[in-house]
Amino acid sequence: MSESPPTPRELEALKALWRGGPATVREVHEAMGAREEGLAYTTVLSLLQTMEKKGLVGHEPAGRAYAYFARVRRDAVLGLLAGRFLDDVFDGSLGECVALALRSRKPAPADLEAIERAVAEAREVARGRKGGAR
Repeated sequence: MSESPPTPRELEALKALWRGGPATVREVHEAMGAREEGLAYTTVLSLLQTMEKKGLVGHEPAGRAYAYFARVRRDAVLGLLAGRFLDDVFDGSLGECVALALRSRKPAPADLEAIERAVAEAREVARGRKGGAR
């Protein structure tokens, strides 16, 4: 992945590609247009070309058009963005971020289970570090 995170508009294009796999400019335009009214086809074309130069997407022939695909993994991009958000907004305080997120929205049971699994995994990693340092 490039050194800088994707812009908000680039992230929307990546989300469309992560959801549906390779897509033509028209398909990405339609997916993004649902969120951003008045978005021009040529803007999406230019966006995808810029993203390709940055290494975020690639393309392959698909009939008379090109199908664009993500070259970056969703978890890597979201992890980078989450880390930057945590640093920028919460000065790196993971506990404060999670606590405020849980208070600001009613979490679904599946979300709580995912959080509990992540906390359990983090505890295991922390134990492993402590055990290896002795």
